[in-house]
Amino acid sequence: MTAHRNTPTKPGNAKPAQTNVRPEIAEFLDRVKALGPAATAGKRGRLIFALDATMSRQPTWDSACQLQADMFREAASTGGLDIQLLYFRGLGECGASKWVADSNKLAELMARIDCRGGHTQISKVLSHALKENEQQKVQALAFVGDAMEESVDALCAQAGQLGLRGLPTFMFQEGGDAVTEAAYREIARLSRGAYARFDAGSAQQLGELLRAAAAYAAGGMKALQNMSARDRGAHKLLAQMK
Repeated sequence: MTAHRNTPTKPGNAKPAQTNVRPEIAEFLDRVKALGPAATAGKRGRLIFALDATMSRQPTWDSACQLQADMFREAASTGGLDIQLLYFRGLGECGASKWVADSNKLAELMARIDCRGGHTQISKVLSHALKENEQQKVQALAFVGDAMEESVDALCAQAGQLGLRGLPTFMFQEGGDAVTEAAYREIARLSRGAYARFDAGSAQQLGELLRAAAAYAAGGMKALQNMSARDRGAHKLLAQMK
């Protein structure tokens, strides 16, 4: 089935990109700003951290293992964060961990998983997020991948359901595949989330995006502003939102 590409409308009041700030990440943060608060003050946020664990993803999986502790640290000042690891790989395997509240536990879980060849299973990721949200509110879903090999229409229908339930999806794309970008953008738009692209092998860019997602899940825009006061990279990103 040929993917139908939809280009999301850019915010009318968006300010021009500034020097040294990637426009894709700036756009992601602009969309996050429009979402408003994510979690009630003083309560822990819940974030589903989903990754494509097919064979091509091994280098990024290794980077994510190192970066995931930063997500907990960013959320700590806003009430904390519970994270559930969700991944797919191989021939139909899609697994989810229990909800964890510390980086060491999540690191242990991630260290047990190696990447295996197979097709994408983004539909299972979105379906799982819907089910988890029915049991207890989930503030955000962050997905990291580099491909899309499924029915775009089916994924969009699921993304729309996430949007109706107030569960934004942050789609982070490694690389520049155009078909993948079109699909990720539409999933983000329909779920009322955000899309951003990072360069292959760039742990710094991925780290910025994951910290931003964690901060939003824990405390919305206010948490992102607090993050910028002590993080040079976050400050550069948030400069686009002022």
